[in-house]
Amino acid sequence: MKNTPGVVDLDSSYEGGLPELQVHIDRQKAADLGVSVDDVAATMRTMLQGDVVTRFREGQDTYDVRLQLQDQDRNDPAIIAGLTVPSSKVEQARLDNVATLTHGTGPVEIDRQDRQRQIALVFNLATGAAMNHMIETVRKKAAALDMPIGYTTAFGGQSKMYGEMVGGFVVAFLLSIIFMYMVLAAQFESFVHPITIMLSLPLAVPFALISLLAFRQHLMLFSTLGILLLFGIVKKNSILQIDQTLNLVRQGLPRTQAILTANRERLRPILMTTAALVAGMIPVALGRGAGDSSVRAIALVVIGGQTLCLLITLLITPVAYSMFDDLETWWHGLRARKSTLRLVEPEMEAPRHAVD
Repeated sequence: MKNTPGVVDLDSSYEGGLPELQVHIDRQKAADLGVSVDDVAATMRTMLQGDVVTRFREGQDTYDVRLQLQDQDRNDPAIIAGLTVPSSKVEQARLDNVATLTHGTGPVEIDRQDRQRQIALVFNLATGAAMNHMIETVRKKAAALDMPIGYTTAFGGQSKMYGEMVGGFVVAFLLSIIFMYMVLAAQFESFVHPITIMLSLPLAVPFALISLLAFRQHLMLFSTLGILLLFGIVKKNSILQIDQTLNLVRQGLPRTQAILTANRERLRPILMTTAALVAGMIPVALGRGAGDSSVRAIALVVIGGQTLCLLITLLITPVAYSMFDDLETWWHGLRARKSTLRLVEPEMEAPRHAVD
């Protein structure tokens, strides 16, 4: 990872090199002598770390009495090897009869995550580096290590939040579309007009990404929140146009004239709300202070996305309404023709009877 572009301030939580005396238990010999691993561990802990066996009271003060080897004995491998451990067969057995003592090194501390040992690699992103590209690069490098069975890699910190954010954004995007369709269908009492209004939503996503690219921002948690905010704003402009168009059609205007009149009448409020929203987001985008990078991402997405999505509202929404209205008219006409069809059966001749 040191040779990976975009990685800075790389550090590891592993600190090795601490000298230690390692005790390797021979399980077969320990079983033959009736020595359990728990007894070996308890003896080592008592003699080296020390255990409180009683308390000593002197006046008003109470002191713990700790049983352990003396300092010089704790650092002598020969004395440690001569320690005796309980045995169910020979009462006491020397430690070196059931274990082998070797010098080695170990970690200063052992970190755990979900009850499993872990070594954390911590790094920051260089200026201009994207989180999604870095995650994919690290994932490929980890897969190329061909680690033994039992070793796994996982992302944590901001990289883990980024992965959860992508999945959560997809779920939020789908749920927002479903709920908006339900509300619009109930409001307009139609299953077609909500589709016309919501056509602007999937087209707003590319414009939001273009605005991030233009302002040299990356897709992160707060920029996705800005995209969801952008959905509501874009949908609102389409609702203004479609609602006015339907009102004019109910008043008896032809469809084409109703579309042109509604767009002309709703152009001013749409421009006013867009200008007010963009102007309100400019101080947020230019602000400096704690958490400025987070709120700036939301503001830039709204400013760039709403400015570009204005074309969607003014051009695509009327055209989509006209096309869906033609489709709805054709469908109603087809159903009307089917309902007027009647099945005519040929008349049956009366049977001839013999005349006496």
